[in-house]
Amino acid sequence: MLGIFIGLLLLFFILGIPVAFSIGYTCLMVIIAGSGFKDLSFDLFALQMMDGLNSFPLISASFFVLAANVMNTSAITDRIFHFANSLVGHLRGGLGHVNVIASMIFAGMSGTAVADAAGLGNIEIKAMRDAGYPMPLTVGITGASSILGPIIPPSIAMIFYGWLAGVSIGALFIGGVIPGLTIALFMMVQVYFVSRKHKIPLSPRPPVRVMFTSFRRAILSLLTPAIIIGGIYSGIFSPTESGAVAS
Repeated sequence: MLGIFIGLLLLFFILGIPVAFSIGYTCLMVIIAGSGFKDLSFDLFALQMMDGLNSFPLISASFFVLAANVMNTSAITDRIFHFANSLVGHLRGGLGHVNVIASMIFAGMSGTAVADAAGLGNIEIKAMRDAGYPMPLTVGITGASSILGPIIPPSIAMIFYGWLAGVSIGALFIGGVIPGLTIALFMMVQVYFVSRKHKIPLSPRPPVRVMFTSFRRAILSLLTPAIIIGGIYSGIFSPTESGAVAS
């Protein structure tokens, strides 16, 4: 039966059927092959599928994905990148530090590593390549910094874990702050030493006026994580409702 399941799943993937439908069709066919049509209730099958998705905490995942898409299409990611660049771009390996800081800020709004990499990846990779950074270093920093997405709250992974394990999602969010900041700090230390090894040139420090302007343009996105965590901790809204707040 396992061979049939794997074979059908691979067949649907090859045919280009979306992953969700491929898994659903495969499960249905395996159930039919195992029990036949006689003992199979299609109504029960449909109800079980709907019951599995009919969960209030799962709604927040959709809202966080929506928030990430809105930020990508409304150029908020550009504002985050420019603010991070004005803040740490003058350090050794400046754009590498910018990569980490921007990913950390974006993680406080998107909740996933994929959204982080997709939203900021193109901007970061293009800027680093134009500045002469080696491609392996550029891709490595971008990929590594994107893992901050599911660690720094709000996190879709924490929402799923809290929902399945019956653990407080708000407590998980609070517990992810220190580990996320610590990982980002050590990433920046690593970027510094790797940049010295590759002899990445220093960039000039931007004027204070430029830093203030970039901060003013990015202030709403910078306040979003604080609003979400503060609202959850103070009881203004639930962790599930935080997804709608982020959107």
